[in-house]
Formats: sequence, structure tokens, C-alpha cells
Amino acid sequence: MKRELIIDNDPKSPVSEIFRTLRTNIQFMNVTQNSKTILVTSTFPKEGKSWVSANLAATFAKTGKKIILIDSDMRKGRQYSILDVWPKPGLSNYLSAVHINGKEKVILNRYIQKTGISNLDVMVAGSVPPNPSELLNSTHMFDLLEDIKKLYDIVIIDGTPCQLVTDSLLLARIVDSTIVVAAHKSTKKKDLKRVITGINNIGGKIFGVVLNKVPVPAKKYEQSYYYGSTPGRERETEMLELNMTENINEDFTKPDSIELIDEEN
Repeated sequence: MKRELIIDNDPKSPVSEIFRTLRTNIQFMNVTQNSKTILVTSTFPKEGKSWVSANLAATFAKTGKKIILIDSDMRKGRQYSILDVWPKPGLSNYLSAVHINGKEKVILNRYIQKTGISNLDVMVAGSVPPNPSELLNSTHMFDLLEDIKKLYDIVIIDGTPCQLVTDSLLLARIVDSTIVVAAHKSTKKKDLKRVITGINNIGGKIFGVVLNKVPVPAKKYEQSYYYGSTPGRERETEMLELNMTENINEDFTKPDSIELIDEEN
């Protein structure tokens, strides 16, 4: 697997521990919200949503729960690369096949792959279709999630950036909760607020906002954990903060936060 899957490559690292804390926070909030399907989206590309999605899914799988990660970015999906599986068939192929042949003739398991992590399966984005938004906005996508919820304990969906296409907004209507990823000193507050407002307006629920690429000195980061950290970090490290709250304040750069190291995306 690629080094981006830090929860598996370096399970004793500080970042892995904080993903476990993130998992605990989600489970705590789930006591009242009962969220089984979680969408991870962002405002624009390169903000870290795919990395967060993959590691969060892997962290839940480590508890023994049966997890599936769905890559719904049928334009530029990359979960197949992170999880080191085949790039197709996937979500687009399944939805297209159901549209043509009917649900009863399409075997769902053929579009789901095992990963190298126990209890974690993945449905990759699949072939690039000419009509991804139409596929996601179809009754077949809703039916797919209903079927998958019967097979898995938690469904995590890696969505598209909301400011480029409407795909994630379409999904936010039918999932239980959404996490939005933003980038420190890159994402504009007006864009983040527009995404949050858009999700709220269509009836979606916000789990929290991830603030990514927050610069923190590596030495300070390492000293904050009693069990050490990933060796070789002598430069400033880009961090990630997560505000697990439904009430997103104007100043989202100062939440009660969880910090994570950001990787390549």
C-alpha cells in the first residue's frame, strides 16, 4: 500500500493515534445522530479529503467493524491508488449496469474489492462516465446505499469538491452526515461558508470541518506525544485540525480541534 495509508503503515505514530481519537469522536456523536453513511468532501481539490477518507475508513476497520469506502469521484477518483486495488470496475460501472440491465441482473459483489486491511472493502470510482452527476442523482444510487448499509456497519464516501461540481451536494442529501475538508491559508472562508450553506440548504447534516495544512514545527509536534513519532521529520510539518461540531463559527481556524499530519493530497 502507498505511504498515504498511515493508519496501516505506521499504526503507532501520533497521527494514527489521532485518527483513532477522531473515530471515537464520531462514535460519540453517533450515539444521538445514528450516522451510518458519512460523506467526506471539500471546497476545492488538493485539500486532503481522499487521504482523510481512506485513513478514517481504515481506522474504523481496525475495531472489527465491517467498513466499505466508496469513491464517488467518478471524474478523478484515486482511492484505487491509495488502497492499491484495481481501478475498475467500480461505482460508475455498477450504476450504469443497473440502469441498462436492471438491479436484479447486476451482482453487487462484482463491483466491490477487498483491501489489504481486514474488514475494509472498497468500491472504486470505476470508468469515467459521460454523466457522473446524473448517475449520482439517480434512484439507483439511493438504492445502492440502502443495499450496502445492510451489508456493512459504516459506509464512508469520498466525494468530489463541492465548488467545482454538484456531485457531493447530490450525495449530501441522502447520506447521514458530511465532513468538509478545507486547507489552511488556501480555502477562503466565503467558499467554505458557501459549501456549508449549500449542504444545509438541501437538508444535509454537517459532522464537522477539517482544517488541513496547518503549519506546526515538527519538534513541537513530536514533543506533544509521549510515545514518540514518525522518525525523520526535521522540517515544519503540515497539520490538520478537525472541528467536530454542527455549529460552524465564522472563525473556523480556531476550533476545539484534533490535529493530523497531512500527506500527499
